[in-house]
Amino acid sequence: MTDNTQRPDSGPNERTPELPTQYAPAEVEGPLYERWVERGYFEADAKSDKEPYTIVIPPPNVTGSLHLGHAFEHTLIDALTRRKRMQGFEVLWQPGMDHAGIATQNVVERELAKEGKSRHDLGREAFVERVWQWKAESGGQISGQMRRLGDGVAWSRERFTMDEGLSKAVQTIFKKLYDDELIYRAERIINWCPRCLTAISDIEVEYQDDEGELVSIRYGEGDASIVVATTRAETMLGDTAVAVHPEDERYKHLVGTEIELPLTGRRIPVVADEHVDPEFGTGAVKVTPAHDPNDFEIGRRHDLPSLTVLDEHGVITAHGPFLGLDRFEARSAIVGALRAEGRIVAEKRPYTHSVGHCSRCKTTLEPRQSMQWWVKTAPLAKAAADAVREGKVKIHPEEMSKRYFDWVDNLHDWCISRQLWWGHRIPVWYGPNGEMVCVGPDDEAPTGEGWHQETDVLDTWFSSGLWPFSTLGWPEKTESVAKFYPNSVLVTGYDILFFWVVRMMMFGLYAMDGTPPFHTIALHGMVRDQFGKKMSKSFGNAVNPLDWMDKYGSDAVRFTLARGANPGVDVPIGEDWVQGSRNFANKIWNATRFAMMNGATVEGELPPVEKMSATDRWIMSRLNATVAEVDAYYDDYQFAKLSDALFHFAWDEVFDWYVELSKTTFQAGGEQAGVSARVLGEVLDVTLKLLHPVVPFVTETLWTTLTGKESVVVADWPKDSGFRDAAAEAEIENLQQVITEVRRFRADQGLQPGQRVPARLDLSGTTLAAHEDAIRQLLRLQPAEDGFQATATLPVAGATVALDLSGTIDVEAERKRLAKALAAAEKDKAQCTAKLGNEAFLAKAAEAAVEKIRTRLTKAEADIERISAQLAALPQG
Repeated sequence: MTDNTQRPDSGPNERTPELPTQYAPAEVEGPLYERWVERGYFEADAKSDKEPYTIVIPPPNVTGSLHLGHAFEHTLIDALTRRKRMQGFEVLWQPGMDHAGIATQNVVERELAKEGKSRHDLGREAFVERVWQWKAESGGQISGQMRRLGDGVAWSRERFTMDEGLSKAVQTIFKKLYDDELIYRAERIINWCPRCLTAISDIEVEYQDDEGELVSIRYGEGDASIVVATTRAETMLGDTAVAVHPEDERYKHLVGTEIELPLTGRRIPVVADEHVDPEFGTGAVKVTPAHDPNDFEIGRRHDLPSLTVLDEHGVITAHGPFLGLDRFEARSAIVGALRAEGRIVAEKRPYTHSVGHCSRCKTTLEPRQSMQWWVKTAPLAKAAADAVREGKVKIHPEEMSKRYFDWVDNLHDWCISRQLWWGHRIPVWYGPNGEMVCVGPDDEAPTGEGWHQETDVLDTWFSSGLWPFSTLGWPEKTESVAKFYPNSVLVTGYDILFFWVVRMMMFGLYAMDGTPPFHTIALHGMVRDQFGKKMSKSFGNAVNPLDWMDKYGSDAVRFTLARGANPGVDVPIGEDWVQGSRNFANKIWNATRFAMMNGATVEGELPPVEKMSATDRWIMSRLNATVAEVDAYYDDYQFAKLSDALFHFAWDEVFDWYVELSKTTFQAGGEQAGVSARVLGEVLDVTLKLLHPVVPFVTETLWTTLTGKESVVVADWPKDSGFRDAAAEAEIENLQQVITEVRRFRADQGLQPGQRVPARLDLSGTTLAAHEDAIRQLLRLQPAEDGFQATATLPVAGATVALDLSGTIDVEAERKRLAKALAAAEKDKAQCTAKLGNEAFLAKAAEAAVEKIRTRLTKAEADIERISAQLAALPQG
């Protein structure tokens, strides 16, 4: 379907009723979006012979609602997909949601708590059923909000990470990884959240500087004593050794001996281990294998026992006076008891140090020894790194590649098991005699007495890591997999580069025979407030984008976000900027409406160039240059630059200049008016198409009204014809200089915009003679009559404008203004001349910097000549 298709309810010459005087987004946006969906514009056909263009939505949590970060990211993706659809690609923007294991379980457990129940009161099956019920009733409100924003997703393909097809994909890849010995079960130290009551992976840990205390404790007595320092005194109850460096002369006599562990009555060995840094602290460290990852490794090397002294809630389990205390209560109590025994050698309080917190609930995490399931990441991570290094996948902006490699090159094995009930249950069965069987989707699970399935579920990122191909029907060899994999580009925030992107890279390369999941990773920054501060409810600066959409329209929100989107850079946004974008939408509406009322048309062929006026040729030249510029920015994911280019072209060149300059032509009528009307129609047609991907609603309404065609969503994307007219551009630039300079002069004199002034124009020797009517009309200049007195003469762009301001001009004020401007120009000339005469500067400066100074000098010299002439033209007195 192309833009030549007429609306189904109109004949080829039937025009849409006249546009309303004002644009009302609330009345337009909802019905327009539903029309797009009903007509199937956003659906993707796997049987199509068009070139595919695929983007997946970073699946929002089923618990979530649209926030500015979503609105930002979705705006960028929607702009890319709308443009590609107009370029003739078979576009799939894949929608869906993530089951969000921990977050969703927490939501439903809070609901149960209101009823005085816990999940254990319901049992696993009934609880999971309750979560599904919650999803059906309350989950996924973000889908409706996406419609408000205008997301052009293929709704018929919407997926959920817990639906039947994706569950099969999860089971399939788990079995494959297990059979390839890339998934294993082992007891290791994990990050444990005492609130969520589950393990979480390294990437879900948020580190922040907390204020605590550093206490130095003396273990042992006399010469057989060692001082160790710790921020977690409560874990000493689980110490099973003290470690020193093998070459540390201070402690060589103690290595191999035992010393007393205070408060416990136990004796523990002193071991030598190269992990210990003899230069740090006392050069001795306490070893608690069950509660510290480094200590766990020391314990394995020295065959030390592991004593768990904290339960899953962070409560002391070691028998004695501290039994049953919360970890933080125990910390104070144990330090107090040690102080009473005279074993505290030093205390530093407050002591600021980096502490891991749960990324979801912000609880301080507890390192804990636990039996868990793991992915052996080394071979998978190497493939993910090689794909980028070898150029199979490009990261944009390129400087973000370092962050990617820093992570993927140092990836630890991934703890994938979670102690939850909501999620993909690990497909492993245990037998009565220690058997362990991994069951694929087509396998029969073992039955019989004593067999039971693993109770843990998989990390949410495990299933979302399959998103680029599981959503297409994998592991089946579907037409969609063949057509739409790999994705063309992944658009996502740099903040989940490690969470999600690396997982997709590892799984895509592994499951899809070495084919990466996408060709390009386009990373964007985070949305911040107008002062650059992170948006947060606790800061009081969080914004609900729906409020702004209600107030200013979705196009205004989208354009504001896109205009701030520089690759990989955070995006500040404030309400006044959204107001500005609303004004832009109104400008597009009013100017297009005005142009159509004055004859702008798309009917008939575009007139040949030789019949166009210089103004027509100028705007056609600028139009084609803008098409090329916007295309280049799109291909480089420079959303801010393309939005800015469109803003200035539409507002400044089309609406403020071309439409205004064409008024005299339209008023004069005749053949030239017809030519300009068709050119103006062409310019509006193309401009609205260029704007559509970013501001879809207002452009759809205007374009269909202008053209009488079905929808700009399925129109052809503009192409640069290659037409350029440097002479016309120079001519109109001179015309603009004349009009701008005289307008500035009038404003400086306090003249009202509509006040008419007698003027004599000398346009001889310039290309501006054909524009005299336009100059006079735009500047409110009436012809010079008898008694004309040139009280001010302005030489601009080779032309001379003599004005008779008798009785209106403040000559002294004008002289002061020009003198000030002349002084500024002379100062700039002096600075540029000095720099260009400085050999040291010229030797060190880049050629571009030197050229910039030369350009400034040329301008300053021209300004001096112009202003001096204006001063000389002022009446003497």
